[in-house]
Amino acid sequence: MNLKILLPYKVFADIKDVKQVVMETSEGSYGLLPQRLDCVAALVPGILTYETENIHYVAVDEGVMIKAGSEVLVSVRNAVGGADLGKLGELVKSEFTKQDQLETQAKTVVAKLERGFIYSFDKFRDH
Repeated sequence: MNLKILLPYKVFADIKDVKQVVMETSEGSYGLLPQRLDCVAALVPGILTYETENIHYVAVDEGVMIKAGSEVLVSVRNAVGGADLGKLGELVKSEFTKQDQLETQAKTVVAKLERGFIYSFDKFRDH
């Protein structure tokens, strides 16, 4: 299989001759072998494992995985590789979770601004 890990702003990894891929989905751990039928899965923050001659680990944020033929495309918001498994696990817990919390806070502020704008607009329209 050919594995591509895509970030919003670049190609993080393009790996050829991958024997298997294991990733975390909202339904649990999900494994792919070359003979598996085409599929799509929603990914949650976790550790993606792929095997070539060796086993490799990549911490990934939420995203989507698409398998079409021998191509496996993983599109995520953020990815980190090159560290040992323990450090990657800690990174997923701390950084990716913190990032989700900041996004939630930003969405709350935007929602309040929108409500304030609509209230002011309605008040202006009534006069």
